[in-house]
Amino acid sequence: MNSPKSITCASSPSCYWLIPLPLLEAALLVAWSSGFVGARFSIDYAPPLLVVFWRCVLVTLLLFPFVARQLRQTSWVALLKNAGIGLLAMAGYLAGITQGIALGVPAGLAALFADLLPLGLALLAAGVLGQRLTSRIWAGLLVGVAGVALGTHGALAWGSAPLWVYGLPLLGMLSLAAATLWQKQLPASQSMDLLPNLWLQCCVSGLAFALIEGMQGGLAPIANTGFVLSVLWTAGLSTMGGYGLYWLCLRRASATRVASILYLSPPITMLWAWAMFDEPLSWQMALGMALSAVGIWLVVREETRDARRKQPHGTAAGSETAG
Repeated sequence: MNSPKSITCASSPSCYWLIPLPLLEAALLVAWSSGFVGARFSIDYAPPLLVVFWRCVLVTLLLFPFVARQLRQTSWVALLKNAGIGLLAMAGYLAGITQGIALGVPAGLAALFADLLPLGLALLAAGVLGQRLTSRIWAGLLVGVAGVALGTHGALAWGSAPLWVYGLPLLGMLSLAAATLWQKQLPASQSMDLLPNLWLQCCVSGLAFALIEGMQGGLAPIANTGFVLSVLWTAGLSTMGGYGLYWLCLRRASATRVASILYLSPPITMLWAWAMFDEPLSWQMALGMALSAVGIWLVVREETRDARRKQPHGTAAGSETAG
């Protein structure tokens, strides 16, 4: 894991570390769940990948003046590795989820597959990297999944899509899991500041989305207010907010902790949908949210205990990093 001294931001080397980690995680939940709301809103106005393409274009154009100098000073090796992470995290994840929905996977089921990210991370870390998680962490992850399934049960349905299509959301989830682990294993000398990294990921993912959507139709923007609002919403909240905070939290905590926090994304998405689209709420959703919160608490508590056990005797406990 990168040390705190290696993490910088555009304005001040220590500014990100002044914000309490729970506050960043709460903001991550709001911003991450906004992506599902943006997809729900935009589906009436444009093909999903067309909106995703233009949101990448918009973020790339907006950030470039602020990151151009840092990009020129970054080695080609670092650029290529971070571009690969971006393709997996953004293009792979979003393409898997949105294409699955477009080909007939019900949105609720696709979202549930996406919410298996903590388990996907744990399985990849154990199977590929040989990392070991305690039984309490596995228990917390499974309790979190149970909470998500309970809270979203009313929105789940098995559609009529071909069987192989249901693998697309799962592949999208695994793509983000692989990118997360790759980012955590990246040496400090090859890491990039938050804004240049986000710009690079949007740039390479925009090219990938242009190729995918270009083979299915045109890339011209649609001249209506709904399309414009969809692009602005997802570019600001979902991309700069959601992905930006996701990578930022990963610099402060373990991948397992950050991913497990996203178990609370479905109920928060439902609150968004209730406020914006007047979709109903239920006690089952509240119970699912409470159960997911218990799972997150189990994961965070066990990782905190594990960090204290590994800490040299007599060293003051001040780090928020759990792994």
